[in-house]
Amino acid sequence: VLSLPLEDRGASPVNLPSVGSYQGHGKRKVHTKKKKGIISANVAGTKYEIVRIVINEMDFLKTRDEDETANLIWNDSAVQHEKIAELRNYQRINHFPGMGEICRKDCLARNMSKMIKCQSQEYSFVPKTWIFPAEYTQFQNYVKELRRKRKQKTFIVKPANGAMGHGISLIRNCEKLPAQEHFIVQEYLDKPFLMEGYKFDLRIYILVTSCDPLRIFLYNDGLVRMGTEKYHAPSEANLSQLYMHLTNYSVNKHNENFERDETVDKGSKRSISWFTEFLRTNDYDVAKFWGDVSELVVKTLIVAEPHVLHAYRMCRPGQPPGSDSVCFEVLGFDIILDRKLKPWLLEINRAPSFGTDQKIDFDVKRGVLLNALKLLNIRASDKKRNLAQQKAEAQRRLYGHGSIKKLSAASSDWERQRHTLERRREELKERLAQVRKQICREAHEKQHLGNYRRIYPPDDKLLLEKYESLLSSAFQTFLAGRAASLQKEMNNPLKQMKEEDILDLLEQCELDDEKLMGKSSRQRGPKQILHFNFELSKNS
Repeated sequence: VLSLPLEDRGASPVNLPSVGSYQGHGKRKVHTKKKKGIISANVAGTKYEIVRIVINEMDFLKTRDEDETANLIWNDSAVQHEKIAELRNYQRINHFPGMGEICRKDCLARNMSKMIKCQSQEYSFVPKTWIFPAEYTQFQNYVKELRRKRKQKTFIVKPANGAMGHGISLIRNCEKLPAQEHFIVQEYLDKPFLMEGYKFDLRIYILVTSCDPLRIFLYNDGLVRMGTEKYHAPSEANLSQLYMHLTNYSVNKHNENFERDETVDKGSKRSISWFTEFLRTNDYDVAKFWGDVSELVVKTLIVAEPHVLHAYRMCRPGQPPGSDSVCFEVLGFDIILDRKLKPWLLEINRAPSFGTDQKIDFDVKRGVLLNALKLLNIRASDKKRNLAQQKAEAQRRLYGHGSIKKLSAASSDWERQRHTLERRREELKERLAQVRKQICREAHEKQHLGNYRRIYPPDDKLLLEKYESLLSSAFQTFLAGRAASLQKEMNNPLKQMKEEDILDLLEQCELDDEKLMGKSSRQRGPKQILHFNFELSKNS
């Protein structure tokens, strides 16, 4: 097995409509700050210059390293739950708690195995996987069955929490595997889709802006990362040729055959937009290909959702469903295609590299970051509004303003009926505020998608129904007794009431109240307009 130096992780995928020339290591324009309002960003936790370039491009003000009050906090590595718990509502941080459940190789394998047991047809995009040492016996039994059928398969061995291709090897003689070591063993896909005779994988960039409600966006570009030795089916003679069998950039960049050609259709690293055009030119079904990729991503994040939502609620107790999320995450999905163009999930990176070794890296990664920050809709007024809300809430608690009076044991039936109506009215007003807030969010998303597209919730109602069924299975599988209460509080897109329906119910409350008060009944007229001030623009 080749020994590789410890260096940065390889490429990522994503591209904005236009990006200018490669500026990764050159001087950059300094933007003057707008006086209308300043959005602050703490980027002390990242080593990547492209993050600072995009922050500057967005006219965000870079804060001191120790400043914990910034609107945006960016960290390369996952953050502690305590830090997420301490965030104010106006702040945003680029990691969710609980996302490690699909980003660690052993956790991903364990969770996928559980989901496959109840939804095998929907989760057929993961190669057979065993977690050592716990599943050593099951693996050896599988190998014996293969031997009985006179079948020979190759397996790939990976560290449980490794990265950058370190510690990966291919094996065919399975008896040599130690029974007590901690690693992952996976069936090797030996019939991949080839490009010019080379094996390759795709780095797909995914943005998750919220876990309640779950909202997932896929970037329409990415990176094609190619091996640097022509591919041949695995044999005892070539098992150690990692430049042939592994597609990791961190591995292949050390091969003298690695091509740093900046031409779009040449080189060992290319864009997914180029690959999409290649498929179209060669009469492949591009729509089906991207549909399959989107489903793979959504189904994988459905496995993560119970863990993420539970962890997020533990960090942010008391937050009503539908509140602005303080967390978001840019994930790097690594996908390989078999010769029939079926996508298979290799792994998910919660800290994908934003290194810019080549122009293609700069172009793609600038796009994913710039569009992601625009979609988040971080506004200069968020901090001031949050502080005002906190002050108003404190006054309500102190003086009891706006709260519904409690009933006494001696309350009459009339008082109880009015109390019930008042509570119903307040609940509907809260629901109306949430619905209108969601309408504003969606309007902002549509205006600022850039090169992203939303893949969850999808516009296709039948697909949404399938995803909601899978989500229900995931909650029952991973949270058991807690599933019902968590799901009840979730914002299910299929069960969301429309604004006009809530207005109708509010009007009915008014009519019922008038009857109780003995007022003459009136005809139902035009729907009442209740005003809530939700802003869309960044510079509000």
